Amino acid sequence: MPASPMVPASLLAVLGKLRVFTVPGFTTFTAMVTGLVAQTGAGTVTGMLTGAGLARAWPHDRAHAFFSRTRWNVDILGIVLAHLIVTTLLPQGAAVTVAVDDTLFKRSGKKVFGAAWQHDGAARGPKPVGRGTCFVVVGIVVELPFLARPVCLPVMARLWRPKTGPSKVELTASMVKLLAVCLDRPLHVVADAAYHGRALRHLPKAITLTTRLPAGAVLFDLAPPPTNKRGRPRLKGARLGTPAEIAETATFTTTRVARYGRTEQVRITEVRCLWYGSFHTQTVRVILIRDEDTTTGYGLALVTTDLATPAAALVTRYAWRWSIETTFAEARTLLGVGQARNRSENAVRRTVPFGLYCYSITVVWYALHGHHPSDAADHRARAPWYTTKTDPSFADMLAKLRRVIIAARFLPVTPGQPTDAEIQAVHQAWAQAGIQHTA
Repeated sequence: MPASPMVPASLLAVLGKLRVFTVPGFTTFTAMVTGLVAQTGAGTVTGMLTGAGLARAWPHDRAHAFFSRTRWNVDILGIVLAHLIVTTLLPQGAAVTVAVDDTLFKRSGKKVFGAAWQHDGAARGPKPVGRGTCFVVVGIVVELPFLARPVCLPVMARLWRPKTGPSKVELTASMVKLLAVCLDRPLHVVADAAYHGRALRHLPKAITLTTRLPAGAVLFDLAPPPTNKRGRPRLKGARLGTPAEIAETATFTTTRVARYGRTEQVRITEVRCLWYGSFHTQTVRVILIRDEDTTTGYGLALVTTDLATPAAALVTRYAWRWSIETTFAEARTLLGVGQARNRSENAVRRTVPFGLYCYSITVVWYALHGHHPSDAADHRARAPWYTTKTDPSFADMLAKLRRVIIAARFLPVTPGQPTDAEIQAVHQAWAQAGIQHTA
């Protein structure tokens, strides 16, 4: 077994842009990234070590210490990764669309730091509750030329503890402000209805927020001009009502919007107003959307601090929010993010963000070095039942990177042929990666 990780040159070119470690720390970092991508079993810390081919070469404490004791900052690593994504996958000077959401990674054991019973939106059954650690995640949404759908690439994630420390909204405000300062670009944040409140009022001018408006939200007209009479000027105008009440008398116009992979006609109306209970005196736009064949009510209500972007573009931007849900599902099932069984505070706070960053690293690697126009066609040839498949999935990207990692381990660094055991190991890895191989 090698004493150091066998990292393909193309992957090392990506990881080399993320040097926020000491030299020994960077060696361990490259091994853990390679191991998490290459492993086809559990995404535990020792699973990463095994996936890197270092189980017999390194003490397992070296891998555990990387997450629990080694000095590195998970936020700084995320910011550097964000710079890499923005500079390589986005047009120069373009605004950055950022999706925010939280997700629960189930954990058992009384001594796991931050684990608690809490809401689990992905839970199966009548009760959406689970025990585990909840992370608020910020991801950059990008459009890639070889995909018809946007992809969310996580760049920051922080542990949220119920009844302890900052709220989810406060964590979000802190992360997006830091990201905006470091990237020095306009940020358009999209989130679901849970993300609004005091901490997200009056964000810097470079940041806009678009979220779903709760059905019970009460809206008010803008504050009237001062009357020059005694007393405090009014902070809000007349009551406009809830979204449903506004929809009863509003005039809707037919507009074409692109969302969820298709372009369709919807009916839209908007109003500039105050959502006094959440954004206080900050002017917002409320956009009500109903299907073309509907004449009453509304299907979706959005509230945004973006006062300039056309309504149809805002609907498209909000639809991009769903990409973070796809990322959560793929990171869990394909990469094994959240399967690490560490318990100490440092390790718990670092391991999940590290796994989510590996998702982003895989997509960046594929976009820069791994994509080939025939990838989707090759997949259809192996699995002809996918008759409509035209784009590579994340599973395809991951399988291709795994093949590259496996090939790097058997390069002729020293003279000699691989042993029978090594050949069997690579055949098994190919099979687990979903690749047919003919001897």
